[in-house]
Amino acid sequence: MSVVLKGVSWERMSNSVEKVRERLLRVSRALERARLPYAIVGGNAVAAWVSRVDESAVRNTRDVDVLLRRDSFAEVIRALEAEGFVHRSVASLGRARTMDIFLESAGGKVRDAVRVAFAGEKVRPDSIEPNADVSASEATGEFQLIALDALVRMKLGAFRDKDRVHLRDLVDVGLVDFTWLERLAEPLRARLQTILQNPEA
Repeated sequence: MSVVLKGVSWERMSNSVEKVRERLLRVSRALERARLPYAIVGGNAVAAWVSRVDESAVRNTRDVDVLLRRDSFAEVIRALEAEGFVHRSVASLGRARTMDIFLESAGGKVRDAVRVAFAGEKVRPDSIEPNADVSASEATGEFQLIALDALVRMKLGAFRDKDRVHLRDLVDVGLVDFTWLERLAEPLRARLQTILQNPEA
């Protein structure tokens, strides 16, 4: 496959970060105006928690992941489509069912979509435990942020490469340490122990 390289541009690098932030805030504001419960999860939630300790340790992410309750999803679709987003259900690698996403516009890229996780449901049938409820969150002034304990459990449950990286970010700034092992049952405990014992892996 042939790849066409553009010139290096600080502006493009900065814009890519700002676009993710704008997308997150558009979603949050639309849901809050409609008074629909939600919480920001995934890489942006990790970045938000890390920034509360050391902003220089924040890792940028292109994903906007939002935790929602399924019983309010029809209202969510209406609220976000009124904001210009377009709802789609797409096949997701490694999942037994489709994944709900919101494109920024009719011509938007899936790579730039907002991804939905449902509260109280397992991401896959073989997931260790279901997602937390949106009530396990706190208001930040800009958006509703998933609680640290719930975030760690979601990351340990998924445990993909990027989830392990995110867990190491939380460990690196001291938000997660060996005392957390007492909070967890197997196999989440074993997964966290692997991260704690191999922080540079």
